[in-house]
Amino acid sequence: MNKPLRRIAIFCGLLVLALLVRTNYLQYVKADELASQTENRRVNIARYATPRGDIIVDGKAITGSVEMSSGDYKYKRTWKDGPMWAPVTGYSSQAFGANQLEKLEDGILTGNDDRLFFRNTLDMLTGKAQKGGSVVTTLNAAAQKAAYEGLGDKKGAVAAIDPATGKILALVSTPSYDPSKFAGYSDEDAKAWNAVQKKNNPDDPMLNRALRETYPPGSTFKIVTAAAALENGIVSGIDDPTDTPDPYRLPQSTKDLTNEHGKCENATLREALRVSCNTVFGKLADQVGNEKMIEQAEKFGFGNKELDTPVRAAESVYPEDNRPQNALDGIGQGSNRATPLQMAMVAAAVANDGKLMRPYMVDQLRASNLDVITTTDPEELSQPMSSETAQKLQAMMETVVETGTGTNAAIDGVKVGGKTGTAQHGLNNSEKPYAWFVSYAKLSDGSSPVAVAVIVEDGAANRGDISGGGLAAPIAKAVMKAVIGNNK
Repeated sequence: MNKPLRRIAIFCGLLVLALLVRTNYLQYVKADELASQTENRRVNIARYATPRGDIIVDGKAITGSVEMSSGDYKYKRTWKDGPMWAPVTGYSSQAFGANQLEKLEDGILTGNDDRLFFRNTLDMLTGKAQKGGSVVTTLNAAAQKAAYEGLGDKKGAVAAIDPATGKILALVSTPSYDPSKFAGYSDEDAKAWNAVQKKNNPDDPMLNRALRETYPPGSTFKIVTAAAALENGIVSGIDDPTDTPDPYRLPQSTKDLTNEHGKCENATLREALRVSCNTVFGKLADQVGNEKMIEQAEKFGFGNKELDTPVRAAESVYPEDNRPQNALDGIGQGSNRATPLQMAMVAAAVANDGKLMRPYMVDQLRASNLDVITTTDPEELSQPMSSETAQKLQAMMETVVETGTGTNAAIDGVKVGGKTGTAQHGLNNSEKPYAWFVSYAKLSDGSSPVAVAVIVEDGAANRGDISGGGLAAPIAKAVMKAVIGNNK
């Protein structure tokens, strides 16, 4: 063979070799990745070829599937009371993908999860069609309904937790959306999808405010500041005078911190929480110091960037700050921000005698024949404070509901502890304040079945913390009563 022909033969051989290497790489190394890509239309065709498994609340399915009359996709996802449950389930759309539980547990719901291999093999051998499994949640349907109806047409969120286990009992965000309206692949679905996008809808109905939005916590944060002061020995007795002036000059500042109402000069810790004295808690935050305040907040869950429920919650923050800002942080009006779930965790830790459980909303994953694949066991997240400190905070929070700013949350025959809050925001506090209420309920046997955080963004707030008591406390009360009713 002459030299030019030999070169051509070698070159062609290299091309064939490269083709073989590329083919084997795609077939064996990249096979799983390519098969799972959302751009691969066959993935979605297979996903919607059979009825999708259900998401379960209180033993009943809140989702379903309907057979399509045309197109490549045989089944379309449906939801019962979609707007109420969307902050829990998320959406599953033939055109726009999925999010939240619908995405995180997609393998179980479609029946493609590796843990269903033996079930699927058995079905194949017996000639049965592959079926999706189910996701059993920790949610309480009555509590979810109470929260959703309580918020009504207001913009806001509710998070409710079982303090003893960390089970999420309610998770509501309003305004919401109906995932059924864009579950398909038609022009109508595209129109419905575009209508709920933030660029087209300033209310941003697809934002999960309970998990993914952070707010200035306002006076509800005074619970954390009180815990820090007690844990660090700044104060010991909740009925001892705190030696606080009114007004209180912020450290390293010419600005005075004042109070909206109440007699706060030299007030005790109990009285300061009852009428929500800014001066007392600003001074306590300064005495504790920024480093110790950060440490205390992080014990409650602030700063946790991987708080998965399994849907990941946004990080709540208590920042490194100078002395005057740290004092404002101590009353929830500085740079600190929190999700409603985070503030429900604060109330839950107090109710659970100082122990904070990791919040979660998936109780079990089940195969189509109801065999249990996995069960979530309650897990302690942290110990933010001693049981002694927690019991002092319980006494203080119960006084708030008995005779303070939180009387609208009182329930006959039940011990309720709570804290109101009004968080100023906007340039020079020009926007309507956010109304907060956090609380827990305690039964006669000493157990505490529920802790709640409520935020109302756009209410016609009254002055100070009274707006939290007027707007948010009745919603928290309804949620607590729903849980207590189910427990009884």
